[in-house]
Parts: sequence; structure tokens; C-alpha cells
Amino acid sequence: MAPGDPISATPDSAALEARYDPELSHRPMGRTADWIVGALLVAMSAYHVWVGGFGPPRELLHRGIHLAFVLGLVFLAFGATRRGWTGGPRRGVLFAGGVPIWDWVLALGAAAVALYLPLLPIEQVAMRVGNPAVGDIVAGSVLLLVVLEAARRAMGWTLPIIIAVFLLYALFGRYAPGILKHPGASWTGLINHLYMTGQGIYGIAVGVVAKFVFLFVLFGVLATRIGLGQLFIDIAVVAAGRFAGGPAKVAVLSSGMLGMISGSSIANTVTTGSLTIPMMRRIGYPRHFAAAVEATASTGGQITPPIMGAAAFLMVEFLEIPYREVLLAAMVPALLHYFGVLAMVHLEAKKLGLRGLRRDEMPRLADVLVKNWPTLIPLGLLIFMILDGRSPDYAAFWGVVACVVVGVLNPRHRLGLRDLAAGMRTGAQYALAVGAAAAAVGIVIGVVTLTGTGFALSAMVTQSAAQLGAFLAPFVPFGLFGVAAMTLFFTLVFTAVACIIMGAGIPTTTTYIILVSLIVPALALQGVTPLVAHFFVFYYGVLADITPPVALAAYAAAGIAGADLFRTGNTAFRLAIAKALVPFVFVYSPAMLIVVDGFTWQAFAVTVSGAVIGIGLIGAAFTGFLLARMATAERWVLGAASLLFISPGLGSMGIGAVVCAPILIRQVVAWRRARSTSTG
Repeated sequence: MAPGDPISATPDSAALEARYDPELSHRPMGRTADWIVGALLVAMSAYHVWVGGFGPPRELLHRGIHLAFVLGLVFLAFGATRRGWTGGPRRGVLFAGGVPIWDWVLALGAAAVALYLPLLPIEQVAMRVGNPAVGDIVAGSVLLLVVLEAARRAMGWTLPIIIAVFLLYALFGRYAPGILKHPGASWTGLINHLYMTGQGIYGIAVGVVAKFVFLFVLFGVLATRIGLGQLFIDIAVVAAGRFAGGPAKVAVLSSGMLGMISGSSIANTVTTGSLTIPMMRRIGYPRHFAAAVEATASTGGQITPPIMGAAAFLMVEFLEIPYREVLLAAMVPALLHYFGVLAMVHLEAKKLGLRGLRRDEMPRLADVLVKNWPTLIPLGLLIFMILDGRSPDYAAFWGVVACVVVGVLNPRHRLGLRDLAAGMRTGAQYALAVGAAAAAVGIVIGVVTLTGTGFALSAMVTQSAAQLGAFLAPFVPFGLFGVAAMTLFFTLVFTAVACIIMGAGIPTTTTYIILVSLIVPALALQGVTPLVAHFFVFYYGVLADITPPVALAAYAAAGIAGADLFRTGNTAFRLAIAKALVPFVFVYSPAMLIVVDGFTWQAFAVTVSGAVIGIGLIGAAFTGFLLARMATAERWVLGAASLLFISPGLGSMGIGAVVCAPILIRQVVAWRRARSTSTG
């Protein structure tokens, strides 16, 4: 791809995205069925754009229309199994356009039951809450099964199995052990809660996707189609390409900038990786390292403002705070993540003696900006409107409109009617799986609110952490950490492990919703403020995309590089060590998130400067190189010293400086010796 060419998914990258992202693994269809599904997808996008600009109908009806689109299209786009999809559309008397007759029936039935309750007069719905009619129970039961099957088709078995466990717990809670025991709910009572109230399927998760997420996904797709993604890649090449190991730094910067308009780790990986991974391989990076760099950088998209995936908008609703506060809080942790990755790729390049790009391999900045500056207008407008206090959905609406206007007027990346329709179709495709997941996870939220499981489980977590802390506290030298501090630490560790394990089988947004309901109360019991607790869960949920054994972004990058999957995943986790440590930093020093009570610039400066130094040192420890190669013992000492810098406080930073000083002095001596030898 030549500099300045419009970015687009090549057949290989599109196939990789479909292969490693189950949310896009749609079945092949005949021409007529494909036209019908495409028209419905475009209609779905058009509906959400209209609502974003001119306001939705009443809340329940809006969520019902959204859910009808999602469920109906899931049964058409996703088959009951994934086998045999590569052979083209299925044919036969039982198939219409490659789609089985029963899936057409399921699609219509799913849309009907999703609209049954929302189309009733609001007064009738209010009167029947707590005393549902027989038709309500039947429709609610059918919708429950439909949602589970839609989630299974879109994302696999993991989430439906988790939900089934929660449903059994709701019905048979009287048999649960210890603190988890509850009286149990009847089927009528369960359906009433999950279907008739705002605590279940039509709850906050579906509401956030319908109101916010869809529009931002569509904005990202259209912004990429008008050339903004290519502009980001070209700017990254100009900014970082000439330095040592330049292509790896290009991968980090371009993925970070592309992450500003895309909340999908896998989409980021295959979009920028198809360009940056071959560049990294060409200058000498090992296959697995090149793939890991791209995957790690791309997962940062979900934590990079202004578009951070569905979880950011859920955070707005859960915490009832303005979206701009979430963006401001996310800014510094995201920068630290990218700094950590950049530090490691730089040190790896120095260790391997890798070159940067030559002048003839890079575009000129002036040419890049002259050709593509109009593509920045939609993003600038979006950010301005959010910072100006406009609602996110209204800002996204005008961002979409600006993408269309720029696409029509810009001759270099012309957006015709066919391109616009294709973008609207793609945006809706991206939203199907997250929409099905939102409806499914609403069942979990409903069970938690019905049974009080969250508080019971939180009590178990904090009790276990307290017992472990009490056991280990006497062994801590000089009494540096008491039982209370150890209890908080182990509560954080348990939460982080739960996020990574949960995220291995379900999308990060779903992980965030479930663990917010189950685990965040445990952090609250330890005095962690709500915003900090939500960010902690959010960060570790995102980390699952590059954490083996199921590291989808890393596997997609490995597919591009032809690298070993597990080795790529392990390397990606090592490169993302900053993302794994930063959440602990802002728990112990919330000043990093800026928009917290008691914020001071002094605490912010100490915390961030310590984190920067610590992340740089731990990068050197993992790489085995700072100014010269390090012995194994030196790497361990430097790693320990880095944790002292990351731990907020001038005292711990001073101890860290004393610990690592001898190693730093030896590094300077070795560097000077090597330099004098090379010049002599």
C-alpha cells in the first residue's frame, strides 16, 4: 500500500478478521438473501442515525426496535453452526438464499417477541409489572430463549452457559451454599423481573448500545472509509518511521490513533497490521514480536478516547457522570499504555540493532496533510461537541453527518451512494454481536438484582482477601503492609484474575458488565471510589484480548505474521505489562484519573512521573537491555526497583532510585565502553 492510498480491508485481512473475531463470522448467502439482509442492515443504521439527530421514541419502544433489528438479523447472518460455511451458500428445498427456512421463521419470530411488550401502551405495561398476563409470560419466555440462542450464534457457547448458570441459581437459590443462599424465584417471578422491568433484557446494557454505541461504531466505519485511518498511518510513519525499529513504533502510534475512532481490538489489528507487520518483518523483527507489537498496540484502542468501545458508555450510565469526564479520566492511563509499548519496542530495536525507515520509504508530512486534512474535520467536530457538553449520541450524529459531507466533497476519498450504503451496512454488522451480548448480559444483571448475588459474592471476595492478608502480614518485613493494605491488594488481585478469566471466553464489554455487577461492590467495600473501581475492571477486561489461552487480537496478528499463536500471545502480554500495572497505580493514587475528589496537581505529578520511570525500567527488565545488555540478576533487581517507582509516593521512589543506581551506573559505563570501541 503506497502512502496516501485509502485504507481498506484487503481480502486477506477481511478473512482474518472474520476468522478470529466470531462477531463477524457471517454465513455466505445467495444474492437475494444478501440483498434483503443488506437492506435491513442499512435500514438499521438509518434508524439509529435519525434517532441520534432528532430524538428517540419513548425509551422502551426505542430499545425494542433496536432489539428487533439485532435479533432478527442475527438469525439471518449467523448460522446455527459454523461448519461448512466456506463452501458457499447452502442450497436445497429447505433453504432460501442459503438461509434455512426455519432461520427466516426464527428471525421474524424474534423481531415479533422483541416488539410485543414495547408496542403495548405504556399504561398497560406499568399496570402489568408484578402481575404479568399469560401472554407476557409466554412472550418473555420465548424472548429469553431467543436471546440465549442469538448470543450463542454470535459469540459461541461461553456466555449462554454462564447465563444458564445464573438462571438456575435464580430458580434454585434455596439449595445454594452459605452466603449465596436465597429463597429462589418462581418462573413467573423471574420472567416478570427479566422481561417486564428495566432490570433485565430491556435494561441498561441494551439501552446504551441502542443510544450510544451503535452511532459511534458507525462513525468509526465511515471515518475510516473517507481516509482518516490512512491519514493516521501516514502521520505515524512520518513521526516515528526514521527512528530505530521505526515500523514497530509506527504500529504503536498508528494503532493508537486508529483506536481513537474504533473500539475493536481485532479490527485495529488487521487494519493496521496488514501494513505494519510486513514492515517490521522487513527490517528484522522476529515474526512473533512483530505480531505481538501490533496486537498490544491495537488493544489500546478500547482505552483510548474519544471512542473507547461500549464499556465507556456503560460507565457513563452506571456512574451517571458526563462522558467527557470518562474521556478525561482515560487519557493518562491510555498514554502510559502506549508509552510502555513504545519503550519496549525501542529497547528491543536497540538490542537487535534494527534500523529505521529510509527517507525514500516514508511520505512527506506536507503531502500527507495537503491530501487528507479534510478527513480530520469529522473527528474534530465530534471531540469539540463532546467537550462542549453535548450528549454523546448527538455528537456522534453530527460526526456521522460530517463524514458523509466530507466524503461527498473530498475528491481524493469520494464517498458515493454505494460506498455510503456499504459503510452503513458494515457499521450495523459490527453492532449485531454486541447488541446480542447486551441483551444476554441483561439477564445476568437481572438475576443479580433479583437475588442480591453481587453483595454476597463481594463479601466472599473481601473475606477471602482479608484471611489471606492476615496470614501473610506477619511475614512482611518491617511491617510495611498491615492487614487492611494486604486485604485491598488481594481483593484487587482476585478481581484482576476474574476479569482475565472471564474475558478469555466473552467480549470485553460483556466481561465489564458482569464484573461490575458482581465484583465492583467488593472494591467499594475496600473504600475504592466508584470511578476508579469501574476503570480497574474495564482495564483488566480489555487485557483479555492479548492474554493466552484465548487472545483473539494476538491470534489475528499472528495470522498476518505467520507466527506461533501462543508465543505471540505471551509476548503481547509482556508488552502490555504497563496496562496490567497502571490500574493498581490509579487505585492507590486516584489522582492519575484527574476527575476524582481530592485531586491535586502535586499528587498527579508524583504519580505520573513515578509511573513513567517505573514503566520504562520494567520495560528494560523484560527486554534485558537499557543502554547495554543486562545480566539476569540485574534484570530482576531492575524489575523490583521499577515497582517501587510505580508505587505512588516520593519515599518509595527514593528507595527505588537507590536500588537501581548501581545497575544504571554499570549501564552507562558499558555504553561508553561500547561507544569508544566502535569509534576507535
